[in-house]
Amino acid sequence: MTPTSRGRSTASRVFLVVLGAAVVIGALVAVFLVMEAQRAIRAEAERVTSATAAALANSPAVTTGLRTAGDGADGAVTAELEPYATAVVEQAGLDFITIMTPDGIRITHPDRTRIGEHYLGTIPASAHPLTEEFTGTLGPSVRTIAPVTGSDGELIGWVAAGVTTESISDTLVRRLPLSLAITVGLVALGAGGAVIARRMTRRIAGDLPPGQLRDAVSSYESIRTLGEALRAQTHEHGNRMHAAVALLELGRTAEAIEILTETSRQSQSLVDQVTARRHGDPAVGALLLGKASQAKERGIDWRVHIEPDTPRTPLSPVDAVSVLGNLVDNALDAAAESDDRWVQVSLRPSEDGGIALEVSDSGPGIPQPLRERIFDQGYSTKPADAQGRGVGLALVRSVVMGAGGTVTVSGDPTTFTVALPRAQSRRSQT
Repeated sequence: MTPTSRGRSTASRVFLVVLGAAVVIGALVAVFLVMEAQRAIRAEAERVTSATAAALANSPAVTTGLRTAGDGADGAVTAELEPYATAVVEQAGLDFITIMTPDGIRITHPDRTRIGEHYLGTIPASAHPLTEEFTGTLGPSVRTIAPVTGSDGELIGWVAAGVTTESISDTLVRRLPLSLAITVGLVALGAGGAVIARRMTRRIAGDLPPGQLRDAVSSYESIRTLGEALRAQTHEHGNRMHAAVALLELGRTAEAIEILTETSRQSQSLVDQVTARRHGDPAVGALLLGKASQAKERGIDWRVHIEPDTPRTPLSPVDAVSVLGNLVDNALDAAAESDDRWVQVSLRPSEDGGIALEVSDSGPGIPQPLRERIFDQGYSTKPADAQGRGVGLALVRSVVMGAGGTVTVSGDPTTFTVALPRAQSRRSQT
């Protein structure tokens, strides 16, 4: 089967996810930088216009000129103050400074034809500064108007200093290359991280697509748990056979027969439950027989109840062994920590015609806040060992959800419940 027909490999998908995340983060950072630059430029414009307007309002030259002008525009005053205002505009980097009478009649203006006209903007009702955005003769601008008062507090005029929004935009455009460079740098770092992630994933998973990678992990888990079960069963049978042989050598035939009969009787009880199902799974039956020996080896009471009318599972034998084996392994570990050691496995039909699998144990239980986290990849309440921890329950949930089922955990006693749909018949699948 070609890689194309199998779908994109896990390593390629990791690369695309990391690269996509880097691009999204870079775009968000770029938007943030632009918005922050716009905010900073506008705040700077407000600060400069406010400081300039206040400084001119306190300037003796402006105060003297406005007292001379009186209530209207005066050519001599304009000729005196206009160069002064123009020089301040150039030094402060502003677009205009307008000096006006208390009624708002312009004495200075960048456009000399506008001198003598009324100021376009808000003139405060009382003598206090005001910063606003207003559309005047030069277009939209951020401006601050400040009162000019005499020594006795009398209002003798106003000074307005402003920066057009066009100038603000030009300043923002000049800062865009820096934001763009930062964004490109972040995306480049993300791309490098994506390449490294792809190489590391490929070392572990090769070119397998996610579905086949999960199947490989499931196969490994199935082999592991089934191997442990068969090892325990072989060990138990070996011990019983050694004991029976020793008794026969001592001439205690009846006791030797009793040991062999008890072994057969215990195994037969479980075999009868497994084979009573119309849709039995030999691999699951072998697993349960082996886990029974493993439980006995650890001094744990092993309880199994399988209803004969339980339908066929939609899982493959490998996935079925992986799911049941991981749940039973966790239950055995938990039960080993309690005084009343027992594990119970129940397999029965569900109300909707599917399968209900329950694995309960007498362990200390799982705290309520952790009952969702235990299904996360890499999370475990147990210390790490050579086999690794934090894979089993995550794999169980992945396999069960992939088959259209659910897995939940409840307490008192701790019970893992797996609900699976009824397996589709071959005819309905074609």
